[in-house]
Formats: sequence, structure tokens, C-alpha cells
Amino acid sequence: MVEFNPYDLATYRDPYPVYRALRDEAPVFHNPDLKFWALSRHADVLAAHNDWDTYSSAGGVTIEGTEAGSPMIILRDPPEHRWHRKIVGKVFTPRRMLDLEPYIRRRAGELLDRFADSDEFDIVREFSVTLPLDVISELLGIPEEHRATVNEAADAMLSRGDGADDEQVFAESAGTLLNLYLSLVAERRKKPTGDPISLLIETEVADDEDGATRAMDDDEIAFRFIELSVAGHETVAKAIPNGLMALTRFPEQRRLLLADPSRYDRAAGETLRFDAPSQLQGRTTKRDVDLHGVTIPAGDRVMLITGSALRDERVYENPDVFDLDRRDEPSTVFFGFGIHRCLGAHLARLEVRVALEEVLRRFPDFVADPTRAVMKVSSNVRGAANLPFATRGAAIAV
Repeated sequence: MVEFNPYDLATYRDPYPVYRALRDEAPVFHNPDLKFWALSRHADVLAAHNDWDTYSSAGGVTIEGTEAGSPMIILRDPPEHRWHRKIVGKVFTPRRMLDLEPYIRRRAGELLDRFADSDEFDIVREFSVTLPLDVISELLGIPEEHRATVNEAADAMLSRGDGADDEQVFAESAGTLLNLYLSLVAERRKKPTGDPISLLIETEVADDEDGATRAMDDDEIAFRFIELSVAGHETVAKAIPNGLMALTRFPEQRRLLLADPSRYDRAAGETLRFDAPSQLQGRTTKRDVDLHGVTIPAGDRVMLITGSALRDERVYENPDVFDLDRRDEPSTVFFGFGIHRCLGAHLARLEVRVALEEVLRRFPDFVADPTRAVMKVSSNVRGAANLPFATRGAAIAV
């Protein structure tokens, strides 16, 4: 009988054999100790994302649901969700995000060029954490002096299983970020600067339900920034080393990439599919759900296993292979789907693409050995906490 505990370190290191067993043996799995159900097949995960009236986000998106009750967009269902999303969408447009490409490329180059003469460095600590932190800070207007605090608090919010009181750590870390962003909102109310905080303060939209004009209060704006800074930072920080490890494991794919730079966007997408940084999204059932001969009671927590859905052999041919020529592209769920699809999806994919380009431009025969990766359990995201990166050593012939 298959068992699934996402906080077990061995499972966290390599969850994919467990995911396959779940899909085959227990597509509706129940963990009575952690009090959650899990859906692992692509069709079921996609359907749940699209059915907010059954699978609600209001109860929280983690297993514990500690964040429930906070004014985050991802914890709001329609109709309230619509006008919040509309406001944020007016400020953080895809074009505004994509316009950051020159900054992303320049910053990536600055970070990597420090190691031009090095044989090895930690690609996570020195590059993949810093780059998305600087990018999301540039997008949000977070002053440089606060960025280290954002990084530490975001990491602590997602950490699990290290012996600490997870709920207390989450509350303290979220409180640190909330106070930081509230102070920035207060500053912008007194002196608008045209930055995203100022724009969110000034933006109003009509509510589709009653036609009333809506605007966000200070707490809501601060929580928008918590969501964007944590999600926008942590997922990309995990995705970049995931892609580099995949290119080490599949050298023929690296050769294809080096021979044809037009494939870099496909490489970013395949990285997000093959080893998704966001592995789990939590929901709460609003009614009894009958699925695969199992009944999930109303009010129970359900985890949608994105990492499993994206390796589902029912929709992907050879899903455990990193393949730049992959043609099977069913609905991708690595950024969520439906009303709660990640606001920064365009930016995250752009960052991964540019990061891979700039790394391979400088270190085409790098080695990022997955067996040397240090893993620390997190709640919804998965990736290396540290990864030694040898700047040369792979035999690459293009």
C-alpha cells in the first residue's frame, strides 16, 4: 500500500516514484495523520483547479492551512476574488513583467561573472536565490536594504520539518513581511512615487457583482506583496537549479540547446514540467466529492499534486524524460490553473529562460550533479537548498 507524506525527507528528495504509485494505486489518497486527501492524476488536478465552487481556496493552500483567514487573493473565491484580481492585473500586466528582460539579463550576468575564474560555487546561494529576489523586488519596488529580510522571511514561511514549531515560525515570518510592507504602504500614501505600491493605492475598479467601486485597503495591499514576493521568489529560485540538474542528467538535451538557442523558451517550459518547483496546491471541499470510488467529505483538505500531474503518463509520453522536442502539451498546471493561475507566470518563465541562457553562455560544460544537492523540506515548493556547481567538467560536443 502506497504511503505519501510530503514532509518525509526521503520522499521530498525524490517524490516521483511515490507519485507514480499514487496515480496507479490510489488516485484519491488519504493521509489520516496529516489530515489531507491528495489527487495525483493530471485530469483530476486540472478539474479541481477549474472547479472553485467545489474545491475552495478559502481554507488555505498548505496542508496545515495556517494562512487561512488572511486577506490573500489566493484565499478568496468569487465573487470577491474577481475585483481583487482585476486591481492587481491592472498594475502587474504581462507587458510590465516582460519589460524586465533587460534588467534580468544584466543582473544574471553580474551575478555569474563573479565566478568566471572559479572551478565551483553554490549556484543556489550565489545565483538562483538572489536573481529572482532582485527581479521581484525591482517589479514591486522593494528597496534594496529590505531584500535580505524578504528572502529570509519567505524561506522561513515555507520551511517544514526542521524541529521548529512550523505554525509559530510561519506566523512570525509572515508578521515580519506584513510589517515591512505596511510601512512601505504608509510611506507611499504620504508621498506617492509612481511605483507599484503607489499604483495599487490609487487603482479602483468596478465590482462585477454590484457595480460598486472597489479599492484595496492597506492590509490587502501588503498581503498582495507578501503573495507576490514569496511566490515570485521561491518558485524561480527552485526552478533554476532544477533546470540545471536536468541538463546535467540529460546531456543530449544540453547539446540540442547549445546548437539551437531558439529552444531556450521550450527548455524553460520543460524545466517547469519535468521538475515543478510548486509541487502542491491545497484546497478545501465545499461538498462531498465522489471520485474513483472514494468519497472525500465536505470540509476536508485536498492537496492537488502538480508535480505528479506533470509526470502523468496518461497525458505525457515518457514523462520521466527531459525532452526539448516534446510535442504533447496538455493543459499545463505548473503555475496553477483557472482563476488562481499565478499572476507572475509570464515573469517566472522569462526568468528561468534568461537564467539558463546566461549560465550556458558562460559555462557550457558545467556540472550540476543532483546527487550533491542539499534538500530541506518545504511546504508547497520543492528544490535544492544548496547545489555545488562545477563550472566545467562535462564532455559536451555540439
